[in-house]
Amino acid sequence: MAELRILCDLELPAETVRVWDGSSGPFIDAGGNLYRAAQFTDDALQSVETAINGEAFTLQLALINIPNAVGDSIWDYDEVASVVGSAFTLKIQQLDDFGQPVGEPEVKFTGTIDNMKVTDQASDENSQSMVTIDIVNAFTLRVMASGAVLSDVDQKARAQLLNPSSSLDRFCERIPSLRDKTIRWPNW
Repeated sequence: MAELRILCDLELPAETVRVWDGSSGPFIDAGGNLYRAAQFTDDALQSVETAINGEAFTLQLALINIPNAVGDSIWDYDEVASVVGSAFTLKIQQLDDFGQPVGEPEVKFTGTIDNMKVTDQASDENSQSMVTIDIVNAFTLRVMASGAVLSDVDQKARAQLLNPSSSLDRFCERIPSLRDKTIRWPNW
């Protein structure tokens, strides 16, 4: 029975960190890249599913059961060279019956890191860290913090920011004119 692997590439300022959702050893893809095992929370897996289906413009990943020393080193790294703005890629890799990669992985979500938090959880026996990463993509710019849709003026300004070489964005001007149009299907 074939399997699927969720692969994540975080292109940090000094290095690229590659993780996959699992709890066993490392995974080596067809290109020879080494992915470390990481456990995603259930909420993170739901966010990944939403991103893969094209329904999300933000993605929140939470990696759990990370040793406290690793969590501390991630925190220290973020203090020295901020990870905000670093590129993130989420891919799906198909595996054969022997757990070997079949073909190239499919890119399902790309974005940039917007925020990262490291929290520690202590119990009687040990201490574990949880790293939460907020990732946004280009569609995040179309929504305001209040959840409202951008106005015509805001849309034009954001479109100019995203693609300065293109002509003026007239999307919001054209939509009201479609109200009076009749749609004919098929029109041969």
